[in-house]
Amino acid sequence: MSDEPQHWAPRDPSGAAAAPGSHQEEPTGNNGKNHGKNQKNGANGRGGRNGRKPRTGWRRAVPTWRMTLGTVLGLAVLLGVAVFAAYRLVDIPAANAAATAQSNVYLYRDGSVIARDGDVNREKVKLSQVPPSVRQAVLAAEDRDFYSDDRAVDVKAMVRAGWNTVTGKGKQGGSTITQQYVKNYYLGQERTVLRKAKEAIIAVKLNREETKDQIFEGYLNTSYFGRNAYGIQAAAQAYYGKNVEDLTTAEGAYLASLLNAPSAYDVVAHPDNEPAAQRRWNYVLDGMVKEDWLDAAERATTEFPTPGEAKASTGLSGQRGYIVQAVEDYLNRRGVLDEKTLATGGYRITTTLDKAKQDAFVKAVDTNVTSRTSAERKADRNVRVGGASIVPATGEVVALYGGIDYTKQYVSNATRRDYQVGSIFKPFVLTSAVVNDSTTQDGERITPNTVYDGANKRMVVGPQGPTDYAPANEDDVDHGDITVRTATDKSVNAVYAQMAQDVGPGKVRDTAVALGIPTDTPDLTASPSIALGTANASVLDMTEAYATLADHGRHGRHVLVEKVTKDGAEIELPERTTDQAVSREAADTTTAVLRSVVEGGTGTAALAVGRPAVGKTGTAEEDRAAWFAGYTPDLATVVAVMGQNPDTGAQTPLYGALGLPRVNGGGAPAETWAAYTEAALRSSPAQEFDLETAPGSDEEDEPQLDENTDGSTDPSSSSEPTTGPSGTTPTSPAGDSTDTGGTNGTAGTTGGTGGTGETGSTGGTGGDGDSGGDGEG
Repeated sequence: MSDEPQHWAPRDPSGAAAAPGSHQEEPTGNNGKNHGKNQKNGANGRGGRNGRKPRTGWRRAVPTWRMTLGTVLGLAVLLGVAVFAAYRLVDIPAANAAATAQSNVYLYRDGSVIARDGDVNREKVKLSQVPPSVRQAVLAAEDRDFYSDDRAVDVKAMVRAGWNTVTGKGKQGGSTITQQYVKNYYLGQERTVLRKAKEAIIAVKLNREETKDQIFEGYLNTSYFGRNAYGIQAAAQAYYGKNVEDLTTAEGAYLASLLNAPSAYDVVAHPDNEPAAQRRWNYVLDGMVKEDWLDAAERATTEFPTPGEAKASTGLSGQRGYIVQAVEDYLNRRGVLDEKTLATGGYRITTTLDKAKQDAFVKAVDTNVTSRTSAERKADRNVRVGGASIVPATGEVVALYGGIDYTKQYVSNATRRDYQVGSIFKPFVLTSAVVNDSTTQDGERITPNTVYDGANKRMVVGPQGPTDYAPANEDDVDHGDITVRTATDKSVNAVYAQMAQDVGPGKVRDTAVALGIPTDTPDLTASPSIALGTANASVLDMTEAYATLADHGRHGRHVLVEKVTKDGAEIELPERTTDQAVSREAADTTTAVLRSVVEGGTGTAALAVGRPAVGKTGTAEEDRAAWFAGYTPDLATVVAVMGQNPDTGAQTPLYGALGLPRVNGGGAPAETWAAYTEAALRSSPAQEFDLETAPGSDEEDEPQLDENTDGSTDPSSSSEPTTGPSGTTPTSPAGDSTDTGGTNGTAGTTGGTGGTGETGSTGGTGGDGDSGGDGEG
C-alpha cells in the first residue's frame, strides 16, 4: 500500500460523469472490489448514502415505513398520556337538574293517577319494583351483555356507530347502558366529540364505583320513552295506565322498543310506523329467547300489546288542582311534609279518594247545579259548589268537590272557611243539650219533645232576663209553641237560639269542637247566635262533624292520605285514633230527630236516595250560601252552593240563581246530595240506623199540639213540658215555613200565605237574623 496520500475528486452534485481528460487513480485490492460493487449497484439504479438511491419526485412526499411506525407510536403514547390525564382530571359530576327532577304523583286509592304537579313527568322506582321480564326486555333491546361484561365502554360498537354515522347509515349511539345512563344522568343529549369522550371516561369511573344494579336502576329511571314520560314508571302509566309492577312481558318489550326511537315507535301517534315498531318488538322478544330469558313456547303465543290512547297533559284542571291543594294542606297540617319539602318532588301520594265516588260527585253537581245555570242569567255567574264525603267508621274522605275547575276558580269550595254554615249547625245544639243534661229555664230537661215558643223575632231570654237578641224565622213566620223535633224539621231560629242560651253557648261550642269543628274556626263565638250557624266552618269540617254523629258519637280526624312514598321508601303517617266525643245517646238522639227532617221536613228532596237517611238544611245570611248535610249509616256527605262574584271575589246572595227566586238547602244542595249518595252506595245494601236514644226522645212521647185556625198551635195535656221559657203562645199570621210554599216547593202542600218552605222556590225574602242570617240561619 502506497504511503503517498490519495487524491479523490469531489462528487459532482449534478451526478454527471467526470469531464474527459480528467485523471482518476484506479483503486486496487479490496478497495477496487468494493468500488466495482458500487459501480454495479449504480448500474442497478441504487445509489446515495449507504448505497441507496435518493428518493426523487412524488416519492419524496411519501413517509417511509419507519417514519409511519414512529409517528403511530408517538401518537399512541400521546393518546395514552391524554387519556390518563383526562381520567385523572375528569371527575364524576353532580347529576344534572333535569335528571333528578320529579313530579309529585297523586293517586286514587286504587292506584289510578289523579294528578302530577311537576313539569317533568318522572317517578323513580326501585329496581326490585320492575318485574324481571321487563328488566330482561330492556337488556335484550339495549345491552345484552350488561351484567356479564365488565367493560363500561364498548369501543368496537362506538367505532361501528361512528362509521355508520359518517357513511350516512343513520346516527347511532353505540353506547352501553352505563354510557347511556351517564349521558342521561350526568351530562346531556348534545352530540359532540367532547361529550362522547367525557361520557366514556365517566362511564369507566362509574362502573368501578357503583354496582350493576345501581347503574341499571338509574338508567331505567332516567331514560325517555316518549309521551313526555321519563323513566319506566312514567312510561307504564303513559302507555298502559298501570304501575310498572303490573306490566306484562309483552308490554315491557314494547316499552323497551321505544328506547330506540320513542316518538317513531308510538303506534298510536304514528300508526304508519306500526310495522317498524313491531319489528323492533320482535327483535326484543327474540333476543330474550336467545338469552334464555323467555321460553320459546311463551314467545310464540305472545301478542303485540297495542298501548292505550295518549292522554293530554292533565295538569291541575278540573278537580285535580283542588285535590292536590287539599292533600298538600293535609300533609302540612298533620306534620308529615311541609310545603318546601313537598316541593322537592318525587313523592307518590295515595289518597283515600274513591274514583267512582269522586266521579259520581262531579256528575251529581253537573246534573243538579251546573246544567241549570245559564249565561243569560247574571246571578248564575256567581254560583259555586263545594262538597265532601266521609266514611263514618274510618274517617276516610272518599270524594271531594272543590269547584267547577281549579284553573278557573282557584279557591276550593270544599275547604274554604269564609261562608256561614247556617242551620246545619243546629243539630249540634240538640246534641249538646243531651250531653249536658240541659234544662229549660223552667227546669225541665231538654229532649226532642220539649216545647218552645217559636214566635218570629222572639227575644232570647237569659238568666238575667232579655238579651236584646231576637232572631227572625225564615220568612218571618210565627210558629207558636212547637217541640224541638218540629222546630228542627222547620228550622225555626227562635227555638234554637233560646235552646242554645239554655244549654249555654260555651257548652254548645265545646260540643261542636268535640264533634270535629276546628277550634280556630272563624266566628265560632259562644253566644246564642251560634245556633244559627254564624261560624265559618268549611264543607269538609262540617262533614267530619256529621260523620261523628253517624258513628254514634265516636270521633276521629278525617283521613285524606293513605300512603306516601319517595324513591320506594314509605313515609310514616300519623295513626288515626278515635274517642267517644259525645255519648251515643246524644248522637243517636240527634240522628233520630234529623230523620224526620228528611221524611217530612225541609229536606224531603233527600228521599230520592232510596235508603234510610237523615239530614239538615241550612241557609247563610242573606242567602249567600245554601247547605245540605246528611248521612246514611255508612256515608256522611255535605253539599254547599255558594254565591261569589267572579270578578271581585265578594260573597253575593243567590237570589235568582238557577232560575229560582231563592236557592235553599232543600233544593239544589239536597238534590245533589241525594243523587251523589244514591250513586255512591248503589252497589252496597241499604242499612238501617241502629239507634240508642236518650229517655223521653221517642216520637210517641211527643206532646200533641192542636192547630188553631190561624196556623198556630196550642199544647194539649202531656207528660212533657207544654210551655217554653217564654211562657206565652203567640198567634201566627201565616202557615209554617214548610207546609206553605210556591209552585216549586217539593215539601209544600197547603197552608197559609206565609213564607216559602226550605225546598220551596217562591215566597218572601224573609227577615234577617241579627247575627245568624235569615230563614234557616
